[in-house]
Amino acid sequence: MTDWTDNTARAREWFESLRDRICASFEEIEREAGSDAAFEYTPWQREEEGNADPGGGTRGLIKGKVFEKAGVNVSTVHGRFAPEFAKTMNGVDPDDPTFTATGISLVAHMANPHVPAVHMNTRFLVTGKAWFGGGADLNPPIPYEEDTADFHARMRAACAAHNPTYYDRYKKWADEYFYIPHREVHRGVGGIFYDHLECSDEAEFERHFAFTRDVGEAFLDIYPQLVRRRMDADFTPEDETAQLEYRGRYAEFNLVYDRGTLFGLKTGGNIDAILMSLPPRAEWS
Repeated sequence: MTDWTDNTARAREWFESLRDRICASFEEIEREAGSDAAFEYTPWQREEEGNADPGGGTRGLIKGKVFEKAGVNVSTVHGRFAPEFAKTMNGVDPDDPTFTATGISLVAHMANPHVPAVHMNTRFLVTGKAWFGGGADLNPPIPYEEDTADFHARMRAACAAHNPTYYDRYKKWADEYFYIPHREVHRGVGGIFYDHLECSDEAEFERHFAFTRDVGEAFLDIYPQLVRRRMDADFTPEDETAQLEYRGRYAEFNLVYDRGTLFGLKTGGNIDAILMSLPPRAEWS
């Protein structure tokens, strides 16, 4: 089996650097709004019996004037999957259910209902196989066609730089994944979602790592633009009600269907970091 230790370290370094730049960008927006809100960082360590190096991560959280609640997590964990969960994971050898995972995960819930909420994550996993996955999707309580078009155009450009088929494939995957069957609605207005970009050698690692970096750069480029576009808009009590009801749908998806939530819970992750994706306030009618 290929030793992916150095590649995992490179991916982790990138995810941490992206985290730092995203957090700085969000804090800059808060300054523009006259707020001194800043990210608070909470490190955590994973525990696993018999594992001397289970890894851990850092949860970054900001609660401000523009970002009512935004979390940016980076984690790098090592261990063994539980037997039943191992059957659901790509490339796991039943006789050797070990894994390493490193990634960044971000969710932002906004104070102004006209500003879209957003989710983004990218990750690198190693089992019996090694692969990248991730994506970004826009979640506006009050959708604007202009915002949706600009977000998708930026994701399309990131995809087109690497493979002309990526955008259509990964947009479709996002549409199918971010769907709430019991409500028969999509969680938001979509984006891209990809997984199992497998790395059989160094050349494939470099290619898929480059694409994953570009997805992160695309997010950092477009999302702050959308925030600034809407953050000073006036809103009504009816707008806020629509936002809180939408957040209820968001919470339902994350608690019932989201694979990232399940992965974190099944691998002994930090509960607060895993559930930072939940909105600070929500309503069910």
